[in-house]
Amino acid sequence: MIGLTGGIGAGKSTVADCLRRRGAVVIDADAIARQVVEPGTETLASLVAEFGVTILDSEGALIRPRLAELAFADDVRRKALESITHPAIAKEFSRQLELASSSEVVVHDVPLLVESAQGYTYGAVIVVEAPIELRLDRLVDRGVDRADAQRRIALQATDAQRREVATWVLDNAATVDALDAQIERIWPEIRSRATEGCETAATPARNGPKPEMS
Repeated sequence: MIGLTGGIGAGKSTVADCLRRRGAVVIDADAIARQVVEPGTETLASLVAEFGVTILDSEGALIRPRLAELAFADDVRRKALESITHPAIAKEFSRQLELASSSEVVVHDVPLLVESAQGYTYGAVIVVEAPIELRLDRLVDRGVDRADAQRRIALQATDAQRREVATWVLDNAATVDALDAQIERIWPEIRSRATEGCETAATPARNGPKPEMS
């Protein structure tokens, strides 16, 4: 299994799409995070109990920006979010991993790989980078308030910390074609690492995969 990570706004989803086109199976921590808080789930009920009914819309669905606003206000609230969502996310991740063929390149797309201390062993880790200002611009384009975007970036690991666990660092400061060309160069080694199951030097173990909230 290959780990894929990077700061919010760096472009992990774009890299994941490029890998899928090459035949990789991508297990997306953010997609799982959305799935486990759908209306009617125990996880959503626990979030409401912790953060209040204001995180729900008129139809009972989670308002993710509202939850993010509350959960990222300070470390105490963030840890409360994690204690509720992480067990459900980890359970679904394990289910999806079991479904993936052992002969496939399996990529675990997890934004906070460094911060969350996954508990999984990766054959290698891909880190996606982009300049802070560009990442901020991308987040603002998504509708995130700039000050909120800056706060979220500050809560995450630094580029230097992510490089410590990186097998490859991809520069996503230019075009998608330029990014895809970088992936094309390392794709043979990605396949080799995924098949061999080599261990990477730094994926500490604690709480399971963390998503971003957006």
